[in-house]
Amino acid sequence: MRKFTSSGWWALQAAALLAIAAAPAVAQDLLQLQRDPNQWVLPGKDYSLTRYSELNQINASNVKNLKVAWTFSTGTLNGLEGAPLVLNNTMYFVTSFPNIVYALDLTKEGAPIKWLYKPTQEPTVAGVACCDLVNRGVAYADGKIFFNQLDATTVALDANTGQVVWQVKQGDPKKGQTITGAPLVIKDKVITGISGGEFGVRGFVTANDIRDGHQIWRMYSTGPDAEVGIGPEYKPFYKEYKAKDLGVTTWTGDQWKLGGGTTWGWYSYDPELNLFYYGSGNPGTWNPDQRPGDNKWSMSIWARNPDNGQVRWVYQMTPHDAWDYDGVNEMILVDQVIDGKPRKTLVHFDRNGFAYTLDRATGEVLVAQPYGPVNWAKGIDLKTGRPIENPEKRTKQGQNTTDICPSAMGFKDQQPASYNPKTKLFYVPTNNLCMEYEGVEVSYTAGVPYVGAIVKTVPGPGGHRGALIAWDATTGRKVWANNEKWSAWSGTLSTAGDVVFYGTMDGWFKAVSPTTGQELWKFRTGAGIIGAPMTYIGPDGKQYVAILAGVGGWSGATVSLDLPPDDPTAALGAVNAFKDLTKEVAKSGMLFVFSLP
Repeated sequence: MRKFTSSGWWALQAAALLAIAAAPAVAQDLLQLQRDPNQWVLPGKDYSLTRYSELNQINASNVKNLKVAWTFSTGTLNGLEGAPLVLNNTMYFVTSFPNIVYALDLTKEGAPIKWLYKPTQEPTVAGVACCDLVNRGVAYADGKIFFNQLDATTVALDANTGQVVWQVKQGDPKKGQTITGAPLVIKDKVITGISGGEFGVRGFVTANDIRDGHQIWRMYSTGPDAEVGIGPEYKPFYKEYKAKDLGVTTWTGDQWKLGGGTTWGWYSYDPELNLFYYGSGNPGTWNPDQRPGDNKWSMSIWARNPDNGQVRWVYQMTPHDAWDYDGVNEMILVDQVIDGKPRKTLVHFDRNGFAYTLDRATGEVLVAQPYGPVNWAKGIDLKTGRPIENPEKRTKQGQNTTDICPSAMGFKDQQPASYNPKTKLFYVPTNNLCMEYEGVEVSYTAGVPYVGAIVKTVPGPGGHRGALIAWDATTGRKVWANNEKWSAWSGTLSTAGDVVFYGTMDGWFKAVSPTTGQELWKFRTGAGIIGAPMTYIGPDGKQYVAILAGVGGWSGATVSLDLPPDDPTAALGAVNAFKDLTKEVAKSGMLFVFSLP
């Protein structure tokens, strides 16, 4: 049924388990569960966000025989960006707004509904959500399913019944605060972020007790060190990061209070180091002339202690951002050999077009190379960690700067990459988009868009709008690439069966070879795919692969939000690049599950 390979991978998991032997039982249970390849119990398969499965029933030789096993309609028509969880023969997932949570019984034919939970949310919350009404998934621990509502409420449900155990309000939608990200459970805490950078929201991360929901700590992306969580545990690698209160002094006046740096992306965790990792987003406003300075700590990678929220290190990728290069994309944790030396690394494919390999214990940048045709910067200075900017591509108020690559949507947005320990390669869904950008003066009003830029997105060099690439993070080298007509806005899944799965915005679900990129199989779902694939063993002993299909998100907003195609700057510039998508897919919300005959 299954083939266990990559002994080093299992050794790492065993070491991690021993490292938290004294931690609450919840943490141990979750670590043990993620080691079982039959189940999928974390949003990214494991704490390291590898999205790699040891299952190999479905493999390179037989994947061509995959058939639809069953389907399920989600009842929603906005973008589906998450992935289901599977544990104890039950599948759990959350939809786009209004964020219906489903539990499907895998022991019965066609997987009927075991229970569903449909929250009551004010319809007005949809008006303060940037870039579609998406949600990136649920979390599990302690017999509970955790998820975030768009209205900034975190909810714990009984995993068996769907009954509410507790719910906590994390923010105020009237101030533009929403939540679209998936939570992550670490020990006895559920970690959540906040969305709303386009509304002047000051980003933060919150830890709540999984038993009753009470807040244990909250730390901010901007502001004084005490509010950011910079204290005795802080050990920055770069000298310039050692000054006091950089979250205030690198802003003008009180602009840090509207500083953005929201935290709506993916979270990973290293139990050995007891650090969790995530990225912060764009500074507010998008007009760089209104906020002189480096604007720390927007656009940064964070390493925090989950017990108290204290920062171990932080690294800012795009100081004084002038392009909306949110740093929220996933941080994949793998051990690699860099320049002949074993390192505990963090690999991050940033919106700014550079792929970063960092030492996750110290925050040192080891490798930083473009994974697309970058022209806003000439490279990354490894001595300082700062980008070497091209001044011609820095945006300004009242001036339209053209041909900036990548666009604000980045060469990759939230769509998560995967890692295969057999090939030692990362499989990265990418965009190929560039842009025009003009800063515009804007004033702040709570709950009103605080963007301050006019953006127009265009296809990048070659005309195709995306690609799936294989990446060697030890050298910063692209191994192969499969160009796609549309952005590859779906996540990827790597398996021990020598298959990589991903979806396309025009509705194809594909399987390719991890070594060559050769297409092995594809299926037309009829619904654009921006979700992340996952795999599991069903109660019948067969391997299944599942994908949520429903176009939307920033890239697909022209479809899911019915945006007129004649305004090229609509959806913060996305419509111009994707206006013809309406000719290929329509609104939909479906779960597809595949297996061998």
